[in-house]
Amino acid sequence: MSTQPKARFTPEEYLAIDRQSENKNEYFEGEIFSMTGASRRHNLISVNVATTLNNQLADRECEVYAGDMRVKVNATGLYTYPDVVVVCGDPQFEDKEVDTLLNPTVIIEVLSKTTEGYDRGDKFEQYRLIPSLVEVVLIAQDKHHIEDYRRQESNHWMLTETNNLLDKLMLPTIGCELLLGEIYRKVSI
Repeated sequence: MSTQPKARFTPEEYLAIDRQSENKNEYFEGEIFSMTGASRRHNLISVNVATTLNNQLADRECEVYAGDMRVKVNATGLYTYPDVVVVCGDPQFEDKEVDTLLNPTVIIEVLSKTTEGYDRGDKFEQYRLIPSLVEVVLIAQDKHHIEDYRRQESNHWMLTETNNLLDKLMLPTIGCELLLGEIYRKVSI
């Protein structure tokens, strides 16, 4: 029984393909992974978070990107699309296309059944290698539950979590707060 070898791509080939594609694609170790569309709940949560953060950061030197900003983990070569990304200070990009961010400050992922293991495991492990990254927020879409991982001294990460819609999640890294009731606005669980 013969199997076809998987096509291998260079980062430059991946970027050329992804920039022309109608769909988003992630890249790691020579392989391109097509991303599927997100659910209604996933989209509502992402937009609610991005809107809330964008409003709070309107007069500060930070930018909020929702869904379509590619992030590269230089240490491993992973190219990925977090659900929401915040960068404070001068954003650094891989090239003149200004579509691959290298220095995110906060990354927010909305978990789904198909991506939760990867988002919590290999992807989070790689995110932690980004020197500028200080917080990673994981948001469940099938229940009211949010986890905030914040980098501490000596590269340790502290977890804060909540599932109460009346609670506020403080993001001290960027001086923002997320009210859980706002994050899950119009989301039926």
